[in-house]
Amino acid sequence: MHHLLARLPLSEGSINTIINVTIALLILLVGLWLAARAANFARRAMRRANVDETLSGFLRNVINGVLVALLIVMALQQAGVPSAPLVAALGAGGLAIGLALQGSLSNLAWGVLLIMFRPFRVGDFIQAGGIEGTVESVSLMHTLLVLPDNREAVVPNAKIGSDAIINFNRRGTRRFELKVGIGYTDDLGEAMDVVQQLYAADARILRDPEPGVWTESLGENGVVLVLRAYTRSADVWGAQTDLVRTLKERFGAAGIRMAVPQRELTVVRGRLPERAA
Repeated sequence: MHHLLARLPLSEGSINTIINVTIALLILLVGLWLAARAANFARRAMRRANVDETLSGFLRNVINGVLVALLIVMALQQAGVPSAPLVAALGAGGLAIGLALQGSLSNLAWGVLLIMFRPFRVGDFIQAGGIEGTVESVSLMHTLLVLPDNREAVVPNAKIGSDAIINFNRRGTRRFELKVGIGYTDDLGEAMDVVQQLYAADARILRDPEPGVWTESLGENGVVLVLRAYTRSADVWGAQTDLVRTLKERFGAAGIRMAVPQRELTVVRGRLPERAA
């Protein structure tokens, strides 16, 4: 190639420039192909390691982007472009982009952390960022929650990561608690036996941990009982509401009165005071 260019009416400096530019283009073209192969290989390795698909795709793009940036710098150096101004320009550009997109970068960083550490998964019912809902999807920028009334909430990952995350069904079971008041004249032991019978009759209520009923306090209108029981996460609402209904029915059948507000009125009989003339 150098021999062919020597026959053209070009100076030696021009010939060297053409050769360097040609080599730089070859470096760029071959490098782009190798960078894509290396990034795809890394993604396949992450898949075999059971890395989350969203995270593996993001890391694949990061690896490819870093390799392409290095290739561009190498190609420009080969073409004779000074590297120091180029690195300075890239640094200044990166700083400007980072300042302009700091909110988005914060969401991106938290998205990576949420995908890596997995405080929740798709299908979990959580409270995060002040919102309660079922996780529909987790992306690098936001998390999609479906609220109990079927509305959708798109919550930025930075908002989720900066607040406490409560996962209601991560452990597979949940405890519910009810407080019931009965009259002071009713049989306390019988009322507690009725509650235990209702626990035993409902297969959704787990035996381990054991459900229980205790006297919590002596209230203004009656004795306050507290009921606590565990169910599977999917059964907690149904078991709780059914227990309230059957408890009301069984207490009524057993003659146990639910505590209601009571007031005592005192009537004083006597002559009214005479009005002053």
